Amino acid sequence: MRIFLTGGSGYLGGALIERFLASGAKVSALARSEAARERVAARGAEPLAGSLADAGTLRAAAAEADAVVHAAVDFTDPAMRAVEEPALAALLAGLAPGRPFVYTSTGLVYPDAEARAVKASVGEDTPVTPERSPQPYKVLGERQVLAAEGPAVTVVRAALVYGRGGSALLRGMIAGARERGTVPYVGDGGNLWSSVHVDDLANLYVAALARAESGLVVNAASREASSMREIAAAVADLTGARALSLTPEQAARALGPLAGVLTRETVLDPSRAERTLGWRAVRPPLLAELRAGSYA
Repeated sequence: MRIFLTGGSGYLGGALIERFLASGAKVSALARSEAARERVAARGAEPLAGSLADAGTLRAAAAEADAVVHAAVDFTDPAMRAVEEPALAALLAGLAPGRPFVYTSTGLVYPDAEARAVKASVGEDTPVTPERSPQPYKVLGERQVLAAEGPAVTVVRAALVYGRGGSALLRGMIAGARERGTVPYVGDGGNLWSSVHVDDLANLYVAALARAESGLVVNAASREASSMREIAAAVADLTGARALSLTPEQAARALGPLAGVLTRETVLDPSRAERTLGWRAVRPPLLAELRAGSYA
């Protein structure tokens, strides 16, 4: 299988390239800068110079591929939808009918109130809207790819990704703890988050490509959820810092928009991925990984 990958120079991209190559696939990956091209090549994939703004490059690469995986993401860019929409259109137009296309989404598309109201994990049939998500462009991206005719589209809604010492949120918490000596959480910190090890997540992509079922939406999460208080305590143990509770008002002043994300309850039900794709998360859970795994 020839796989074209966006985001190959990033955190998840590294695990995907490794797993795709191990499965016997050939991988080409979009790389915007010389440094990104060097990372992609070092990982064993063929770098393709270009960016998500290069529609012609994307369409041609997809046309030559047996499958496309879109894993490029910048959750901090407010203009990401303007970049992603034409990029997705080009990729979908280039990929031949029936060939698999995997779109990387996030568990943050789910409305926060759903998880809190039922105090249970949230399934893929829960309605999602841009207005109720802190990552609205991912909701719109999901709608765009699922509406496309031709390719066999799978949407992966990933929980908090961890492992291999990565994850922007966790690395940010660790860096902040070492700088300030404290690890903040909001209120009692009892709100729960699902998580998924990056290597387990990469295995899910391989399973999705093999099945190539059109219109499939799956949650990617382990069966163990952690509270933000527990995550803060694990980061504190790792760094020698102190976990610190902030009021919502204090958190808003200290953390800005991140405060709203950290107070969400994001517990995902992975049953569909387990049942449909034969996948299950098997790596050490988040708290153990923080205290004694790759972050240590």
